Amino acid sequence: DAERKLVATYRRQFAGADGELRSAAKTLGVFAIQYVRGETAYSDTERDHHAQLIGALAQWAQGAPLADSAKARAAIGQERILVNCAGTGNAIKTASRSKEDGSIKHFPLDAFNWIIQINLVGTFNVLRLVAVEMARNGREENGVIVNTASVAAFDGQIGQAAYAASKGGVVGMTLPMARELARFGIRVMTIAPGIVETPMLATVSEEFREGLAKGVPFPQRLARPDEYAQLALSIIDHDYLNGEVIRMDGSLRMAPR
Repeated sequence: DAERKLVATYRRQFAGADGELRSAAKTLGVFAIQYVRGETAYSDTERDHHAQLIGALAQWAQGAPLADSAKARAAIGQERILVNCAGTGNAIKTASRSKEDGSIKHFPLDAFNWIIQINLVGTFNVLRLVAVEMARNGREENGVIVNTASVAAFDGQIGQAAYAASKGGVVGMTLPMARELARFGIRVMTIAPGIVETPMLATVSEEFREGLAKGVPFPQRLARPDEYAQLALSIIDHDYLNGEVIRMDGSLRMAPR
């Protein structure tokens, strides 16, 4: 029944997409249900295939209309889980010397605000809207919210002033929001990942990726997206976890550069 509702929802959600993309959405959704139920494993082949599907869907979604939340709730019920993942970054120093004329340039404020708006304000905006809907469930336990920060919140590197500030903001609001939403039976947790194999790393060379992996004490490799998902699921299942930030980084501590 869950799969039937999911497929029906995807058909509405991706009505403007071609058949191949609608099929991709269905494949990912059904797999997510099976994975949560423990009915399937996550092989390397499946991981690569799903990464390609997600990339295609993300590219299409950039020009797609936003989903109608009321229709989505009518189709599959009130959301009780929110996993906030959207984010971006840049590499700009607070003050830097121009290679052209030697002058000292400042960090463009627009570039700083852009990162804050997406990573911090965007996270809070989605959270505040969903929290109200969760609170209306009227149950003892109404939902769980998992935000995404970064180890940069603690170990920000040179050129990461905006990114570190945005993720530090996500870390900083975790406890107060957990305290505020406790009366409504809503938990708030944050995951602070280290270096994860995401599309943001797709443009770098294999040599560069290997260099990043060598900086991780153990296991000496980059984290996988499904490991983030596993941790999120563990947080969702463990109802005594609340108001805390969990680092998922292989004990990595980022160097200044």
